[in-house]
Amino acid sequence: QVRLVESGGGLVQPGGSLRLSCTASGIDVSIYNLGWYRQAPGKQRELVAVITRRGATTYADPVKGRFTISRDNAKNTVYLQMNNLIPEDTAVYYCNAEAAYNSHVNYWGQGTQVTVSS
Repeated sequence: QVRLVESGGGLVQPGGSLRLSCTASGIDVSIYNLGWYRQAPGKQRELVAVITRRGATTYADPVKGRFTISRDNAKNTVYLQMNNLIPEDTAVYYCNAEAAYNSHVNYWGQGTQVTVSS
């Protein structure tokens, strides 16, 4: 059984930082592209950042320069370091694993809430 478990969400003031983690079980993430997505209330889920199995990264424009995605294959984990958070970053954050050999092989975590508010 494949599971992706996110952690690290919470309430933070504007300008603050959070580090999200997503640990996978049941798959070897070294052959997966890993990503973070988010969904705010009333909005569609959107891409935040992706890191390929080879380490190439892509970021959505709203988070460029503030967020950093990284991976540790030995720990089967992907991270999202979020700095200089703003209220517009408030959302449920989901991690995703997509097999590099077949995009139809795709897994999601259950999500973790991030709330940016004073």
